[in-house]
Amino acid sequence: MEASFARITKQAGLSSPRMISYHFADKNDLVHQIAVEVLTAAARYVLDHVQEQETAAGRLRAYPESSLRYLREHPNDMAALTAIGPHLRTPTGEAYTSETAQEPGVQGLEWLLADGQRTGEFRDFDTRSMAVLIRGAVEAAAQRLRTEPGFDFDAYTAEVVTTFALATRRA
Repeated sequence: MEASFARITKQAGLSSPRMISYHFADKNDLVHQIAVEVLTAAARYVLDHVQEQETAAGRLRAYPESSLRYLREHPNDMAALTAIGPHLRTPTGEAYTSETAQEPGVQGLEWLLADGQRTGEFRDFDTRSMAVLIRGAVEAAAQRLRTEPGFDFDAYTAEVVTTFALATRRA
């Protein structure tokens, strides 16, 4: 990782790297903790909005709406994740991948979709594939946020919600 404790200290406006090295074993520990904090806050935000809904269709709508809103409202957090993402390591030292990072969200979506099928709100489809598609739509918007300043998040959100409502509803 390019950033040294000295560089991180300067970015954070601290007078000495001792404060960072006191709380974190090394840069990997610091990077991991930043990722955990950002991802936990995002997951909590989305989960709160999803759980407010009484139907599977409402929860499905709330997932991309709240995920995309969080991306738009927390660009610095997303920029931090983008910067540190390639440097994240598992406890065994393996690199995290975008698939690794997305997996908790995909699993939650699988459960939500299966619940909608059980209640008869959703048609039959492969829940894993649909969950990956939905999560991919959120990730695509995150990339656009970084690379396309004029990207219309409101229009994108509306299209994502409509697309997956139509893709999951019973005929």
